[in-house]
This record gives sequence, structure tokens and C-alpha cells, in this order.
Amino acid sequence: MLEEAECQALESFLADRIYEFNSSETGHFDGKLIGGSILNEADQVVAGFSGHTWGGCCEITHIWVEQAYRGHGYGKALLQSAESEALRRGCTQVTLTTHSFQAPEFYERLGYERKFEIVDRPKGHSDLIYIKQLSK
Repeated sequence: MLEEAECQALESFLADRIYEFNSSETGHFDGKLIGGSILNEADQVVAGFSGHTWGGCCEITHIWVEQAYRGHGYGKALLQSAESEALRRGCTQVTLTTHSFQAPEFYERLGYERKFEIVDRPKGHSDLIYIKQLSK
């Protein structure tokens, strides 16, 4: 088995190879990372998101707000920032996956529609897949 650092390097290598294949098959070569963060007074990240855009779609892979900063609109601001940048890049939709124990109601309040549920991932919980159509 590989060590953690080797796994990270392999994951990056495989992601690049899959992107190359997918781009050659679809003709979409516009893949770009997307991300943003909010810093506190000490320049520490207290909220952020990451993901990518490709082929008219934006996928948010991570979004996080430090516990002490939740409920102050930071998550909403991050998603609105991601959606604005996705629109600027020509995307027509945003997708994301969250767990049932995280904040599904938060996404639903912001116009995300639950499309799929993968039960028992992790055991006793679900993965929830959301999509939001963007309009110009």
C-alpha cells in the first residue's frame, strides 16, 4: 500500500489523465479550478470553497465554514461567489454533494434541488447530490 503523500501524488496524476481523456472525448478543454475563502482579522481562513468548472458545469467539491462563524451568511456568500464565477465562465449549472448530517436544508434554501441520495454512505447516513440551474 502507498503512503499518504504517495496517494496524494497518484490521485493528482490520475485526475490529470482522466481530464485529458474526458476532454478528448467531449471536446471540452476548458477545465479550471475554482475556489474562494474568507479570512479573519489574523488572515486565517475561516470559510472557503473549492471545486472546478468544465464543459458548462461547475462542481463544488468542498465548502466549509468554521463553527464559530456559522450562521453569519458566510456559506451563502461563498456559494453566491462560486455561482457568479461559474456564470462568468459560461456554466449553466452547479452541482455538489453533501452528507445528510451536514447541511442539506442550507443548500435547499439557496435554490439547490436534491437529485439523488446514496443511502448508507457512510453507514447510517446518506450522500445527497444537489444541482442548481444558473440563469444569466
